[in-house]
Amino acid sequence: MKESLFGQGITLRHALAYPDQTGLSMLHLAIAKILRTTPSQWRIVREPVSNMTTPASAIKRTVFIVSDGTGITAETFSNSVLSQFETATFRQVRMPFIDTLEKAAAAAARIDRAHDDDGFRPIVFSTLVNPRINTRVRQAHGLFLDLFATFVAPLEEELGVKSSHSVGRSHAATDSQQYRDRIEAINFSLAHDDGQLASGLEQADVLLVGVSRCGKTPTSLYLAMQYGIKAANCPLIPEDFERGALPSAILKYRSKLFGLTIQPERLAEVRNERRPGSKYASLEQCRYEVTEAQRLMRREGIRWLSTTTKSIEEIATTVLQELGTNHSG
Repeated sequence: MKESLFGQGITLRHALAYPDQTGLSMLHLAIAKILRTTPSQWRIVREPVSNMTTPASAIKRTVFIVSDGTGITAETFSNSVLSQFETATFRQVRMPFIDTLEKAAAAAARIDRAHDDDGFRPIVFSTLVNPRINTRVRQAHGLFLDLFATFVAPLEEELGVKSSHSVGRSHAATDSQQYRDRIEAINFSLAHDDGQLASGLEQADVLLVGVSRCGKTPTSLYLAMQYGIKAANCPLIPEDFERGALPSAILKYRSKLFGLTIQPERLAEVRNERRPGSKYASLEQCRYEVTEAQRLMRREGIRWLSTTTKSIEEIATTVLQELGTNHSG
């Protein structure tokens, strides 16, 4: 994009030329100029809040995630960027597997319809690799943020080689050792969920412990799927607290242990969704279990964190950092 988007002369091409926090900041400013507001005033929401008083100048935009593969890369990047614009409402539309000119024409037509219906240019995050397909989609009336085109060319120049321009390389390498490791890790984590299988724990990279429903299972699966980590998990139950000791099956793997805890009030909410009105879900029981689990983890010297306000991504990253597990996923 040749025209300057704000006074300092920084364009979208400039903003996207930096694959780090600097680039994100510059991109925020570029989009802010398009939407005539500032990033600090925006927030990303999935749907408009019906009971919210909407000012006449409220920002609403359609966002297209366009890819010739799964679209995971573009969607992840778009979520990171758009979350900075807190008072804007974005309607996200995913368009994966745009891998023919016919699909590209249909995608462009859909973008144009959104432009006509909304009265504003849709924002399009694209990871299209094929130049012809990319060119066809870009004929639509949208603000295009082409992630691959921005980063590939500078890397080709720096490395002195041409990229393969292959579609879906990051998510379709089913013949790679890395992919096989991830599948093996997923199977391992499923087999060793909730302490259901004690054998084979010596193969675990991480062993999560904590009270029931504190986030052990989703964290284990995320570690396996994203990083190829063999993550087992084991619940801490009232019988463990009465004995004042960890389950015997995991004692020998102390170096692999990491604890998860949660605020009792939040735990009661989660458990009531599963067993409403039960003693298991009562606030009194949740307070007892959380208190005893934290006491046990402190006594055993187990590192732990609260999952109450953290995302699965944050929890998993903390676990890897604390245990020094180095997997690239």
